[in-house]
Amino acid sequence: MFEIPKMPLAAWVDGLLDWLTAAIAPLTRAFAGFVRLGIDGIVNGLGALPPVVLMLIIGAIAWWIASRKVAIFSVAGLLFIWNLGLWGPTLSTIALVLVATFISILIGLPLGIFSGLSLPFNRAVTPVLDLMQTMPAFVYLIPAIPFFGLGPVAAAFATVIFSIPPSIRLTSLGIRQIDREMIEASDAFGTTTMQKLVKVQLPLALPTIMAGINQTIMLSLSMVVIAAMIGAGGLGGEVWRAIQRLRAGQGVEAGLAIVIIAMILDRITQNITVKKGEGKAKE
Repeated sequence: MFEIPKMPLAAWVDGLLDWLTAAIAPLTRAFAGFVRLGIDGIVNGLGALPPVVLMLIIGAIAWWIASRKVAIFSVAGLLFIWNLGLWGPTLSTIALVLVATFISILIGLPLGIFSGLSLPFNRAVTPVLDLMQTMPAFVYLIPAIPFFGLGPVAAAFATVIFSIPPSIRLTSLGIRQIDREMIEASDAFGTTTMQKLVKVQLPLALPTIMAGINQTIMLSLSMVVIAAMIGAGGLGGEVWRAIQRLRAGQGVEAGLAIVIIAMILDRITQNITVKKGEGKAKE
């Protein structure tokens, strides 16, 4: 019986990965240095403050951006995490999430803006984003290891790839869903392309853009446990050690800490646009 030969897709991917590892070595070293500097700087900076002082600062930020209830919950949740003895891993997780989110936004916002302004580019990038969002998260750990080895840098790389699609998608969506009348009115006043983007399109698309940033943060947090398999550390590392040692209680404690951090970041980022809108209304 005639048999169709198997396509050597795995060999092609392995060969491409080997070539990329050698070809972009200077770029990966630069990325590794940037990420390591950012994570270490945030961890050292936050760790230099007494835990109670840092809790009060986060509570004040939550009160200013969100509400008194969010501030109380933030302080109470952080006190609970500190009482569990997970303060150090929590700072490491926050640092990893902040660095990964910053890189995702730094790359995702320009791509999202270009996608919103260019229909051909949007059609070209959409299948790539579909692939990135449907690919199992564990797959992103495979190229991270040969590029950066084990550790938080590889974890940050995998987290960025996993969490960047929402910032691109929702930035593009926010720009494309602006009413045509608003664009025509700005054109009638003779605005340049940059003026129209900065003064009309981005402000009107801000709620949708912030929703994308919020989803990027949530996806980054959801990746911390998976990234612990390649040495991410932090709260994900605590969960991974609990799995390896079959310590359900330890895993629940670390899992609750991750949930608390996720809820704090979610409530704060959700209210940034609301506060901005209230300020505009008062003006």
